[in-house]
Amino acid sequence: MQRKKLPIGIQSLREIREDGHYYVDKTPLALQLIAQGKYFFLSRPRRFGKSLFLDTLKELFEGNQALFTGLHAEKNWDWSRQHPVLRFSFGGGVLGSVADLQDSLNEQLGTLEARFQLPAEYPDARSRFKRLILRLAETTGRTVVVLIDEYDKPILDRIEDRTKAAEIRDALKDFYSVIKDSDPYLRFVFLTGVSKFSKVSLFSGLNNLNDITVDADYSAICGYTDEDVDTVFAPELPGLDRAEIRAWYNGYNWCGTSVYNPFDLLLLFQKRIFRPWWFETGTPTFLIKLLTERRQFTPLLGQTFASEQLLSTFDVDTIPSEALMFQAGYLTVDSWRAIPGRLEFQLRYPNLEVKASLNSSLLGTLCGSPSIPDRNISRLYDLLVAADVPAMRELFHAFFATIPHDWYRNNPIAQYEGYWASIFYSYFASLGLDIVLEDVTNQGRIDMAVRFGGHVYLFEFKVVELVPEGKALAQLQARNYADKYRARGEPIHLVGVEFSRESRNIVAFDVQHLPA
Repeated sequence: MQRKKLPIGIQSLREIREDGHYYVDKTPLALQLIAQGKYFFLSRPRRFGKSLFLDTLKELFEGNQALFTGLHAEKNWDWSRQHPVLRFSFGGGVLGSVADLQDSLNEQLGTLEARFQLPAEYPDARSRFKRLILRLAETTGRTVVVLIDEYDKPILDRIEDRTKAAEIRDALKDFYSVIKDSDPYLRFVFLTGVSKFSKVSLFSGLNNLNDITVDADYSAICGYTDEDVDTVFAPELPGLDRAEIRAWYNGYNWCGTSVYNPFDLLLLFQKRIFRPWWFETGTPTFLIKLLTERRQFTPLLGQTFASEQLLSTFDVDTIPSEALMFQAGYLTVDSWRAIPGRLEFQLRYPNLEVKASLNSSLLGTLCGSPSIPDRNISRLYDLLVAADVPAMRELFHAFFATIPHDWYRNNPIAQYEGYWASIFYSYFASLGLDIVLEDVTNQGRIDMAVRFGGHVYLFEFKVVELVPEGKALAQLQARNYADKYRARGEPIHLVGVEFSRESRNIVAFDVQHLPA
C-alpha cells in the first residue's frame, strides 16, 4: 500500500478527501446516528476528531456527493435531499467574558447570514439565531441542520473564575434555548464538547437531547480503532513496534470499542518516536490544582469507581474530580454494569501516555516545583535497569530533602500520610511502568508491586509516627507476600519504606532480595 499525507490538525473533510490524506470512514456511524433521531449530544476529550465528524455531517446534509466517493455513504445516502446547515464553533481563541461571547456569536451569525444572503433583523444573538432558522426553512422549503462544536469551551476557558463562568453559562443557555423553540423547522441537531454540563443548567427545556457519550454503538464515533490502524494506516507501521503503539496510545473507551486519539497516532507516524503528543498539547493545570486541593490519593486515580450520575454532574459550582478526569480524557471506562435505575463504571487510565504524563505533572505540584522531580525520574529508570535497589534509597532521600521547607509549611496535603506514598507511586508511574496497587494475596494486600526488566519489586509503606520502626519490611516477610510472584521465576525484592512526618523524609528503606 502507498503512503498518503497525514491529516495532522485538519478538520475539513473536503481538504482531506481532495488533497489525498488518509481518512477513516466514519460515515456508517454518521448515517446510523441520523436515522436514529434528531437531537444528539456527544462529549469527547480535546483533539479527538469531533470537529471533523461535524464537518462530515455538514457535507452530507449539504449533498456534496463527490467528497464521499468510495465511502459507505456514497451508495447509502439520499443525495437528492439537501438541507441548509448552520454550524457554530467556539473552539478558536479564548472568550473571557460575556462581551467576548456576544462578539463571537454576532460574527458567526453575520457570516451565516451573508452566506445565505439574509440580512440581520435583530441586534441580539438569540433573536437573530431564531429568525435565521425560520427564514432558512421558509426560503428553502427544507428543515434546517444545526451543528455546534465545542459548545462548552467559553465556560471552560473561565472555569477557575466561577462568577465569570456562570455569566458565560447563562448567556449560552439563552442562546441554546432557541433550539427547543425552533423544533418544527429543524431536521437534525448535534452538539459536541469536552464536558457534559447538566441539562438544567445549560439546556433548560431541551429534555429530548440524546446523550450518546457512553453509548456502546458510538464508542468509536471519534478516534481510530485497532482495525483502522492495521488497515487504513498499514503503510505507516513498518519500523514501529505494534504492541508498543497499542500500549502507549490505545485504550480510550466509552462502553464499546476502544480507540486511539488521532492526534497521537498521526504525530507518531510523522515523527517516528513515542512521545506524549496529545498530553503535551494542553497541560491540565486546573485539574492538577483541583486534585491537590482535594488531597487526592494519587495511587488510586487509575482505579476509580463512579456512577453515571456522578460522571454527568458537572457545572460551574459542582465539579467532581472523577467527572472532570473522565470528560477530559485522563480516565476512561474499564468496565461497567447496569443495576436497576443506574449504570456503574470502573475507570482506569486509558494508556501509558496518560498514566506517565499525568503522574509526572502531579509530581511537580506535590513537590512544589516541576524541576525537582524532573532531574530524578531518569535516574530512577537507570537504577531500575541496573536493579540497584539500595541506590534507590539514596535517590529518594535526596529527593525529599530538596523539597523546600516553606512548601511543607504552607501546603496542608503534606500533613497526610497518603502524600508520601503518592509521591513514591507517581515517580514509578511517570515512567509508565507495570504497577499493581493494593495487590491482593491470601495473606493481605501489597501496597505496591512493580514489574520491570525481569525483576519484581514489592513495596510496603509506613509512617513511623503511627507504627513501630521496621514494621514495613517485617510485614512483607511475615505475610509471605512474595509467594504470589515466585512462579514467575524472577528475582524478587522486598522493600519496606518508612517515612517520618517530623524529619519530612525517608527514615528506613529496608530491602530483602529473594533470588529467582
